[in-house]
Formats: sequence, C-alpha cells, structure tokens
Amino acid sequence: MAYPQRTDRLVILNLPHPKGLQRELATNPQQQKNSEYARLLQADGADQLMTPDLLAKWVKEPDDRKKYLDAFKRSSISGMLNYYKANYPRPPYKDEKTYPPVKCSVLMFHGLDDPYLLPGALNDTWKWVEKDLTLVTVPKAGHWVHRDAPEFVTKRMVRWLTQD
Repeated sequence: MAYPQRTDRLVILNLPHPKGLQRELATNPQQQKNSEYARLLQADGADQLMTPDLLAKWVKEPDDRKKYLDAFKRSSISGMLNYYKANYPRPPYKDEKTYPPVKCSVLMFHGLDDPYLLPGALNDTWKWVEKDLTLVTVPKAGHWVHRDAPEFVTKRMVRWLTQD
C-alpha cells in the first residue's frame, strides 16, 4: 500500500515539549527524581561511558536487540546524548530558554506508565503548537510506548498520517 507524502506533520513518541518538562521539573519532586538518569546523560564524558549494549539493554527480543545493536554501532552516541545536553531542562528550571513554536500538525503518543517522563509534562503542550495537536495517552505503556503497544500505535499513526 502506498501512502501519500506529507511534510507538514510531526509524530512524537513519549517526549513532552521542553517547556512542559521544565515546569514539571521546577514543581514536581517526583519528576525531579525520575529525571536523574537524564542528568547522567548530560554529564561531561557520558558518551565515553555509554555503549551500544547499554543503549539496547531494554530490548528483550533477541532478533530485535541485534537490529538495535547494529543501528547503535553505526550511530553517533555523542550526537544522541547532545539532545539531552541541549534540550533537557537543567536546574534551576527558570523560564529562560525560548523555543520556536511548532508550526506543523502534531501527533503525540505518551505511555502513561512512563517511569521517566510523567504525564503532567503534557499539560499546556497545545500552547507551543501553532496547528492541531492530537495527544494519545496509552494506559499500561511505558517509556517505549511503540514497543509496549505496537499495534495500537502503528494503527493510530498510519490513520493520522494518511488522513486528509
């Protein structure tokens, strides 16, 4: 089946807008505690400690794990961690950093059992998106929502991407 090419849409999996996350980090002690791992990823030298094996440890299926390992071996770990260094809010969580508004339609999935990014960070996401926002919360799914509910996520994503 051929799908129409669309360039004006964005799909996000378990990644709240940095402003929402910043607000939660400033006010929610549980989110602060749950973000300690991200702090490690921001530290100088983290890319020297992170390995493809560590990055893929959450993948339980042997065939899938091999695919992830192969991909991570071809990837820049420093580049991946630079996302956290540049975008993950840091103390004291003041509203100093500005982000341009998201100018395209957005489909956002969020696993409600994500231990790292709590759902409170989703509040007000619509304030930072200039077009429509479709927020899909997935009960009993965690940080890897697309792995925890693959059929549901895929069906919703394809339907959203192919609608006019």
